[in-house]
Amino acid sequence: MKLKRCSQTLAFLSFFLPSIAPCASNGKYAGEFIAIGVGGRALGLGGAYAAVANDVTAGYWNPAGLSKLMYPQLTLMHDERFNGLINYDYGAVALPVGANASLAVSAIRLGIDNIANTEKAWIDLNNDGIPQSNEIDYNRITYFNTADWAVYFSYAKKATEQLSYGANLKLIRRENGDASATGIGFDIGVQYLLTDRIALGATFQDVTTTLVAWNTGTNELISPTLKVGSAYFLDALGGRFMPAIDVDFRFENRQSASNAHVGRISMDFHTGLEFDFKSLVALRLGFNELGSLNLGTGIHLPKFDIDYSFAKFDGAEQLGNTHRISLTFTLEAEQFLRSTP
Repeated sequence: MKLKRCSQTLAFLSFFLPSIAPCASNGKYAGEFIAIGVGGRALGLGGAYAAVANDVTAGYWNPAGLSKLMYPQLTLMHDERFNGLINYDYGAVALPVGANASLAVSAIRLGIDNIANTEKAWIDLNNDGIPQSNEIDYNRITYFNTADWAVYFSYAKKATEQLSYGANLKLIRRENGDASATGIGFDIGVQYLLTDRIALGATFQDVTTTLVAWNTGTNELISPTLKVGSAYFLDALGGRFMPAIDVDFRFENRQSASNAHVGRISMDFHTGLEFDFKSLVALRLGFNELGSLNLGTGIHLPKFDIDYSFAKFDGAEQLGNTHRISLTFTLEAEQFLRSTP
């Protein structure tokens, strides 16, 4: 059973987490762990959030949205994938500064813990070169973890009532047994309120191309991604409807692995719909670039928001669906209110 579990783990590592293994040089998908997304609200909308982000999670989706904060915020999220095999955690804190600026720090960890290493545990008793269960010395099995980290330092400023801009300094740390890697990248973002009902947003992630250098001598490059989004606000039925759509433009020749492509440029689409009833409860529906259905809900309490999203995957009987919950605390007190000009 332990041997079977080890084989399943290696299969997941090789197929679902190609970004963790330090074997590719300048390959595609090097930054896939960063692209998963954060926050129960945004994920319930299928990731259509570039124009919508206006809370602490904007440090990830579009740093320009941090300028909308009026009070300090703290958020936490936990996500387990593939029947608990992979753990995905996120936390962030944001602080308004002065009349128009904001600062934030965010951290993401994607990891698999307690992976069995049987490299030195096999004893080939019959010299046939094929491992059998009775040829494993379980006392020689060791365990290791593999994890990807990303830490964001964000700054945002409101230039006018309609226009905001922001930037991220992004530090990446990757660990896979004895191998490790470090990288640094930059994101820039902008949001523009075209009218009272139409919002536009764009984020250029890894704008300078992010180099991730392994201690094994292998280098990976995370190519730039341009996220462009829009949202529309409609008041009806005692609440507010908000349809949103985002398009991710990538430049690494993904071709048929994307929703659409023109030459080396690929496009992936995110769509979402939210109905927020009197700022008390919200219902959400979304589709991400994988075509998976996302459902979500949110409860607004005094100084506290609870957001939940559910993602349905094909082959869920083997992999399991994904449940994400995030908690956001707003330090909503007069002494912490953003100062006015």
